[in-house]
Amino acid sequence: MTAGTVRYLFAGITMIAAATFAAFTTSAALAEIGRHAFDVHRSHMTVYVSKRGFFSFAADDHEIEAPIEFGTFDETKKTVDLTVNAAKMEVLDPKLSADRRASVQSNMSGAGVLDSGKYPKIVFQSSSVELDAKGHGSVTGNLTLHGQTHAIIIDLARVGVGHFTGSATVRQSGFGITPIRIMGGAITVKDDVKVIFDIFLAAK
Repeated sequence: MTAGTVRYLFAGITMIAAATFAAFTTSAALAEIGRHAFDVHRSHMTVYVSKRGFFSFAADDHEIEAPIEFGTFDETKKTVDLTVNAAKMEVLDPKLSADRRASVQSNMSGAGVLDSGKYPKIVFQSSSVELDAKGHGSVTGNLTLHGQTHAIIIDLARVGVGHFTGSATVRQSGFGITPIRIMGGAITVKDDVKVIFDIFLAAK
């Protein structure tokens, strides 16, 4: 094999390697085009818990902040994932006294409800995302809560560039949580709780 042939082969191998690397990096870049992290400082998730029963008028409904620890939306792959720190969920209830609010907080975080010491994370992973031309649709996926994983559906709407709102209903008993009952069952927390989302995507 002559020196010229060796040089020719080496140049060919180099060109193939360069083309392969360029194709790989381009594919990786394209895969990231549609993927956006949530802006966790601007995004909010709020849980609304209501009461029912004969004396429900005498009880309190609750508003709970659920801090989003991490989340992404991939527009190309149509996927959403979300993680909430259950240990940092906070009862807001501005009308309650500090002592009463602390009691509600303790009940929520304790073994009877979230058991956040044992199950510190709440995780959602989508299986499908459907949005119409007007930006309205739904997200179907699996929610892991209180150590159990079940499918839920989230109503979703795009309200601006990188801005989405949505809501979902979560049935506590479906995740092994028994709604709290007081006064011999005359007042019971509703099994279904409402979750409201206000999501902003971080700029790249």
